[in-house]
Amino acid sequence: MHIAPHDNANRPIVGIDHPKVPLTFFNIVRLKRGGQFVSRVPGYETCIVPATGTVDVAVGGLSFAALGGRGTDVWDGEPEGVYVPVGLAAEITCQSTACEVFVAGARFDTVLAPFAVRRDEIDLVQYGSDGTKTHRKIKHILGQRHHGRVGRLLVSELYTVGQGGWSGFPSHKHDTDRLPLETRHDETYNFRFRPPHGSGLQMLQREDGKPGDAYHIVDGSTVCIDAGYHPCAVLPGYEMYYFTILGGLSQRSLVQYFQPSHADQIENIPGIKDMIAKFK
Repeated sequence: MHIAPHDNANRPIVGIDHPKVPLTFFNIVRLKRGGQFVSRVPGYETCIVPATGTVDVAVGGLSFAALGGRGTDVWDGEPEGVYVPVGLAAEITCQSTACEVFVAGARFDTVLAPFAVRRDEIDLVQYGSDGTKTHRKIKHILGQRHHGRVGRLLVSELYTVGQGGWSGFPSHKHDTDRLPLETRHDETYNFRFRPPHGSGLQMLQREDGKPGDAYHIVDGSTVCIDAGYHPCAVLPGYEMYYFTILGGLSQRSLVQYFQPSHADQIENIPGIKDMIAKFK
């Protein structure tokens, strides 16, 4: 499902119990200096990530100051975030001229403790190659190192390295709980391009060997992945970024099932096995 860019007026883009991806939640909050917004999502743990700008976040009696700090876009520095336990109110205050803040969520039912993730705590993975057109960098905000402190939520930023190429390949899916082969994880993306007039393609193939769907993605596109194999690509001459939210049905660790017709490509893409191991 593709949701075109629009002014959401700080209201959820992917709300509670979304019919396609009920395990995830996504909001974009835009504020001017001194502006405030209270984020409270019943039944979902969330992570507040400034895409640009600097914010203070207060939650559960704790204050986390000067989060973010990126300038004009998501390529301008490293991400930071705050984990917000299920149902707690988090007050976001803009400390820069303006800010754009991503709020990522996953359905969960246990209240844990809030904490901040600073730039030196980001888990970085780079894999693929220019030759295989799969070179990319992943910055895990709520990744493997936070496994014991988070319920079902995985939050990452993914970047194409260089200009043009594929991401999410070899094609994989994670729409069925059938361990040890696969887990059910709903997924929501928000895309950005550099320069911003760039664009790309999101594929969604429901069954191996049968034609699927494709969406033209532009700067600000949101895509909900409920089922099927889902690689994406960026046009030559442009860089692509996507903010990634994964919410598990029964566990936090993601187990991807690679499309049988392309699974042998795992052996051809440098570093991909390390990438697979980090989604925990």
